[in-house]
Order: sequence, then structure tokens, then C-alpha cells
Amino acid sequence: MFPGATADREAASYVVVGAPLDATTTFQPGTRFGPDEIRRFARSFDDYDHQTAQHFTERGVHDAGDVRAWDDVAEYVDYLGGHLRDIVWDDAIPLVLGGEHTVTVPAVEAVDPDVFVCLDAHLDLREAYDGTEWSHACVTNHALDTAEKAIIIGARTGSEAEWERAAEADVTVVEPGAVDDWLADPPTFDDKTVYLSVDIDAADPGFAPGTGTMEPGGLTPRQLQRLVSAVAPAAGGFDVVEVNDRDEGQAAALAGKLLRTFVYQHAAGTATS
Repeated sequence: MFPGATADREAASYVVVGAPLDATTTFQPGTRFGPDEIRRFARSFDDYDHQTAQHFTERGVHDAGDVRAWDDVAEYVDYLGGHLRDIVWDDAIPLVLGGEHTVTVPAVEAVDPDVFVCLDAHLDLREAYDGTEWSHACVTNHALDTAEKAIIIGARTGSEAEWERAAEADVTVVEPGAVDDWLADPPTFDDKTVYLSVDIDAADPGFAPGTGTMEPGGLTPRQLQRLVSAVAPAAGGFDVVEVNDRDEGQAAALAGKLLRTFVYQHAAGTATS
């Protein structure tokens, strides 16, 4: 169980779902261990958040456990989507623990947002990678089948074709050097619905080496927390993905902290809206 996620399912405002898919991960596999690693390294966090004056145990978070993964990615994505739609239909917020980034696709479809916000080192705008459209490198391309717009924050690499696609009107890229300026005047999103996805490789690998495709020149943990805080009040769903077991817990600890940040800031934002 994610520490502090003690609410009953029927009364929950937020539902944690582990999605340990590890089928298309490149370079360093191990995302099958991600959900358990995130839960494990979140045990050390205090229940009380001074910034928002909230207790995590009072936020109505339930941990529904993992949706066991298998090798047929398309079939698994469809099956996972059924679980996530049930959460949305119950007027709760899905909190997905990856697993490779492909698990974001059914979450986006379940929430059906206007805007897809993704913190990621990679553009993930490929139509296919390694012979499959269900690769973790195609996530934002899939998300744009549902969302009207994608905002990719922290991106610093991609193919030539991806950068050309990113120049189109429905994609905004905020490269690492521009993140502080973006945070100084973030969008309000008005009445638009948002889905927020965090690929842990958005962080510089010096802070989170436990991920499959490390890319130097990334974001700091503090920047990631500020980004999650800025977007959370408008979001109808959240995930943190691409965590593996190949470090000493740095990536998992950061992922768990970002999930808690999302819950605190979403709850604070919706209480005052």
C-alpha cells in the first residue's frame, strides 16, 4: 500500500493504481518493479505537509494495488483502461504508478482531458518505435488522439521528425532552460481539463538514475515539485512512470514525493476554486 492511502475505495477522492508494465522499455528495463519501489521509498515521508497545512491520511487516498501486466501491450492497455474508467466514473482522481510510460495512454483516455501536460526528457511523438505503436516512445503521439493540446516540459531530445511534429500548433515544448520562466507565469487552463504525466527521466539523472533512458541536462527535484504544484489544481488525473530498481531509491523517492505533492496541491486548489 502507498503509505497513508488508508481511505476506503467507496469514499476515496484519489485512487492509486500500480501498472507494472515492462514490455517496451529500452536500455535499462525494470519498470515492472516501479510501483513497489515507489511505495517502499515513500514510507519515510511525514504525514503532515507544512506548505499546505494538510495531512496525507486525511485526503481520501485509496491504494487499489497493481493491475498485473502481461506481454500483449495493446490488450493490457485496454484492460488497464477499464480499471481507470471505473475510478473516473466514481468521481475520483486516478493516480497511476508506472510501469513504462505506455500506461499513460489508457489513463489519458479515461480522463479525456483537453490538455495533456507531460514532464519528460523525450518528446515521445513517434508514431512507432522498434516496430510497435505501443512503445513508451509514442505516448504523447497517442495522447494527442484524445487531448487537443500537449505541453511537454523538460524535453531535451527527440528525432528530427519528432521536433518537426513538435513545431505544430497543438504542441508546446518547454525546454529545461525555459522552465523557470514558464513557472513564473504558468497557464491558468481556465475551464479546460488537464491530465498530468511525469516521466521520471524529466529529472536530471544525477537526481533520479533509476530509469530506463537517462538524459543529462534535466530538471531538479525542486523544479519538478513546482511544476506539479502549478498544474495539479486543474488536473483530473496523474501518473508518475519509468521508475525502475536500478538505483538506491532516488528515482522512487522522488516519484513518491511528486505523487504526494500532486494530492496536496490538487486538494488545496479544488478547495479554493
